[in-house]
Amino acid sequence: MTADLPLDAIDMLDRTRFPVDEWKLIESWYNPNDLGITETVFSVGNGYLGMRGNVEEGRETHAHGTFINGFHETWPIRHAEEAFGFARVGQTIVNVPDAKTIKLYVDDEPLLLSVADLETYSRTIDFADGVLTRELIWRTPSGKRVQVRSRRMVSLTQRHLAIMTFEVTMLTGDAPVAISSQVLNRQDGRDEYYVRSAAMGEGVDPRKASDFTERVLEPQEHSADPERIILGYRTASSKMTLAVAVDHTIDTENAYEEIDRAEPDRAKKIYRVAAREGVPITVTKVVTYHTSRGVPVRELVDRCDRTLKRLRDHGVESAFIEQRAWLDRYWADSDVETPGRPAVQQAIRWNLFQLAQASARVGQGGVPAKGVTGSGYEGHFFWDTEIYVMPFLTYTSPSAARGLMRFRYQMLPTARQRARDLAQRGALYPWRTINGEEASAYYAAGTAQYHIDADITYALVKYVRATGDVDFMINEGIDVLVETSRMWADLGFWLHNGGSNGDGQYHIHGVTGPDEYTTVVNNNLFTNVMARANLRDAAYWSRYIAEHAPEAYQRMVNRLDLLPDEVDEWARIAEGIHIPYDARLKVHPQDQHFLEREVWDLAATPDEQHPLLLHYHPLVIYRFQVLKQADVVAALFLQNEEFTAEEKLADFEYYDPITTGDSSLSAVVQSIIAGEVGYLDMALKYFLSTLFVDLADLHGNASDGVHVAAAGGVWNALVNGFGGMRDNGGAISFDPRLPAEWESLTWRMRLRGSRLTVTLTADGIAFEITDGDAESVDVVVRGEPVTVLRGARTTVPLAHQGHQVERKLGRLPVIAHTDEHEMLYTAGVPDPYGHGR
Repeated sequence: MTADLPLDAIDMLDRTRFPVDEWKLIESWYNPNDLGITETVFSVGNGYLGMRGNVEEGRETHAHGTFINGFHETWPIRHAEEAFGFARVGQTIVNVPDAKTIKLYVDDEPLLLSVADLETYSRTIDFADGVLTRELIWRTPSGKRVQVRSRRMVSLTQRHLAIMTFEVTMLTGDAPVAISSQVLNRQDGRDEYYVRSAAMGEGVDPRKASDFTERVLEPQEHSADPERIILGYRTASSKMTLAVAVDHTIDTENAYEEIDRAEPDRAKKIYRVAAREGVPITVTKVVTYHTSRGVPVRELVDRCDRTLKRLRDHGVESAFIEQRAWLDRYWADSDVETPGRPAVQQAIRWNLFQLAQASARVGQGGVPAKGVTGSGYEGHFFWDTEIYVMPFLTYTSPSAARGLMRFRYQMLPTARQRARDLAQRGALYPWRTINGEEASAYYAAGTAQYHIDADITYALVKYVRATGDVDFMINEGIDVLVETSRMWADLGFWLHNGGSNGDGQYHIHGVTGPDEYTTVVNNNLFTNVMARANLRDAAYWSRYIAEHAPEAYQRMVNRLDLLPDEVDEWARIAEGIHIPYDARLKVHPQDQHFLEREVWDLAATPDEQHPLLLHYHPLVIYRFQVLKQADVVAALFLQNEEFTAEEKLADFEYYDPITTGDSSLSAVVQSIIAGEVGYLDMALKYFLSTLFVDLADLHGNASDGVHVAAAGGVWNALVNGFGGMRDNGGAISFDPRLPAEWESLTWRMRLRGSRLTVTLTADGIAFEITDGDAESVDVVVRGEPVTVLRGARTTVPLAHQGHQVERKLGRLPVIAHTDEHEMLYTAGVPDPYGHGR
């Protein structure tokens, strides 16, 4: 970093190509060398349907992609050595028939951006209207100039709808023009020339999707006529069904003819136009997708017909108007402002826009790790959603948050079965899944992450307290709390000290925490503190329902076969859970034996050997003190009230130097805790690495899709980190840490139906109720209660932005805030070539 510049002044993007605009991402010239990244960052979607930012012409490309959330194929997992309870069925999101392609020919010459003579070029995704546009002027091989304008939108208001417009105008001369609008069934992103996607089959990177070797989509129906194109399919193994239907219209004063063709895997509408100079040609393409777990394709075609008819009745432009109105409401509830920091502002809004595109029309489904922007992580749902995405939705879009919680509730039957497979009572949610079944073949770093049960209940309880949606807890949420608590009560054991249970501690062995570089351990701190909260919440809400809704409580008892002493047992276990602590080093061990290992010297590890998981066998990594992502530090944030300020500082100083950041999620909690304990420059550094993880491709895999959880983490780092917001038991408090270079920070958040706008400056924090029915909102600022009244702006003076630690962290863990611990441990780097250290 340049010493005399603030961190966020050192831009991470080429601003000659991607100029700063606070409400748009603009590409001002075409570059074929980073297609994977631009296809991701210019994707459009609505949570159900997503379209990568492939060029209209279909070539060149890194990975063609149109994805539907939850639409997947299954395949048998073949283990080299079998064992009972291993995951048996893999699940991979399907690249569905692609309707984006619109090819242009002038004088029978194709427009191909990789070789075209472009006078001008601009591509823009507008965060305010949710539309991807492109404008260019192409000089054809014969010297004619052609203007091309296009729009692409996936509707945020109509779940199954996408609209594209394609306008061509001859600027010099007349010419025969052909516009070929196509729907192509591509498998794994292969194009119509059977060229394999550049995104597939790249080594052993577990972040990438599997490559299908057999046919996935079996044709069921295909047709094309002047009114409509229809293709229908059923997946070969999962037996899911899909129909896609496309309507076209053309608007021009030029003479033209139409041709319609359909085959099982390809359909097209071709317009042959005698184009005259200055006379535009506009083709509008309206697309709808409907999917099901088994409804016949013919019925899905009928659904497509209803979607398209509704748009015809209201007009295409009405959909663009609805899109803008939806986003106006979204930004009123969700926008975060950083005046005077336009590059940061642009990146913040891009990330928040990605959250809208990943969740708006999910309904009662999940948010995949890549949303609907790519096939990375095979379209699976992880615990990332509950910890990093749910907080944003809970405090800005509560209805979307409720849908995600209902998704987990509906997954409860398969979670119960998974617990039985692992000889446990209650329910055990899968680490990664689409259909509810565990899809991780590597149990050590996957299935053993039992903490996901507690992560889900953490998000559930936060949602209920922030929104006041107690009805959801009473009728459905409590089932999740009860069954997960039963799992914890069965998983662990009491270690007695010569007396009764009350004299001992409750231990949980054989689990993996969030850090996948340390697996199958005893008493993982993150797992234990989250399990404790899970058990406490289950006991609290069971007693609450018994007291406040006795009839619902009796139904719950009958429904869940709840025994009289179970609730008391959960409360007793919660208070007895062992929380590891090393009094000598004055830190919380990540797990019972973590501190007994050799330290990995990350500072001496060559850059080309990162991420470690792609260069070292897991057994090598497991022998060292080295983290893929913050584990203990994540616990310090999520269960912040359980740790003292001194403990947070000591733990952060110990673990930060041995955290690789190989996970895109790690920097989120590192930023939050760094700011809280006084490392303010580090807080900003980690925030920026989260903010630009995709835009600047900081992890080298943005081509696989947006890191949606990191996008949620941007909001967390802003509001929980710099804003210092905490929600402990429903009590909202603030202890801010505004970066020194920032003028101010403003965000919005919803609490029990009312919108609270918060503005942080160097010398104060101001609150205002800007929507909703509440006459007042109670908050706490640095320990002092504050009542915010409707119609008045309440400002609380701040004497400082938190204390600041002057020291710099070195290459090894710090012990007790004094010296690095090289005098206690050796530190080294494994040699992947066997030359020794």
